[in-house]
Amino acid sequence: MDASTLGRGLMYLGGGLVVLGGLVVLLGRALDLGHLPGDLVYRGDGVRVYVPIATMVVLSVVLTLLVNLALRLFR
Repeated sequence: MDASTLGRGLMYLGGGLVVLGGLVVLLGRALDLGHLPGDLVYRGDGVRVYVPIATMVVLSVVLTLLVNLALRLFR
């Protein structure tokens, strides 16, 4: 692998991260993903513990579908 190919790959990776970050910001405003029924919240005296189990499952399924779709399109 030469430097040109590596540089091009890093630029694509950076662009993909910018797009992914933008999607996260927009979806964070449009959807209330942090408060799904399967998310656990413990509030004690001066302590708050948040475990977003349902949110992690939903995001995992969506990202898996998107990555598989992208891989099939670029094959």
